[in-house]
Amino acid sequence: MKKEKAPTPRVLRLNQYIARSGICSRREADKLIAAGRVKVNGSVVKELGLKVKRDDLVEVDGRRILPESFVYILLNKPKNYITTTKDPRGRRTVMDLIRGACEQRVYPVGRLDRDTTGLLLLTNDGDLAEKLAHPSHRVSKVYEVTLDKPLAPEHLESIKQGVRLEEGVAQVDDIALIKPHVVGLELHIGWNRVVRRIFEQLGYEVKHLDRTLYAGLSKKDLPRGRWRFLTKEEVIQLKYMMQE
Repeated sequence: MKKEKAPTPRVLRLNQYIARSGICSRREADKLIAAGRVKVNGSVVKELGLKVKRDDLVEVDGRRILPESFVYILLNKPKNYITTTKDPRGRRTVMDLIRGACEQRVYPVGRLDRDTTGLLLLTNDGDLAEKLAHPSHRVSKVYEVTLDKPLAPEHLESIKQGVRLEEGVAQVDDIALIKPHVVGLELHIGWNRVVRRIFEQLGYEVKHLDRTLYAGLSKKDLPRGRWRFLTKEEVIQLKYMMQE
């Protein structure tokens, strides 16, 4: 698969230049600049609004960076892959599944457990990734949950009302029975293992967990273990959703 590269503007604000290198968001870039960790043409700069040219020498912590075109990859993650860029124990990661997809360094947005399957977005757009991960944007996620036994009607109602977990009450946006032991669940909270813990709190074991929708993106025509680039329309829609 090939992606047409969008041209990088010749003049950029320094924080935007850093963000376009794929190492962080503009907000985090501002912190790097303020901390004196950024040099432009050999000199430390702390001016947040400084504008730089494409061919200026920009360094962060002594390493040269270069702006890149943004890439957005949607992956249908299979089981037994770690959602990280590398694993010290040598286990397979999601990066193995997209190897050779692009020249840019992309990173997973959020996490899926090793045993959880389904949609995962990877990008080098730090600003968008930060917004998608922030609770204030209430990014919707839909899961298909397969349980070890049929879900009791009273537990369906309990989940609708909210199940108390360590962080507080886990509120779901919607829940529906697909089969007696298969549940469709929509929520926006991003607590660690929240879907599994909701059902474990009520005495169920989650046998399989699959994320079928993420921020309006679906798995349609995307088999397990495969990936694709987002369309321009999908990127525009994502950014529109994330506007503050």
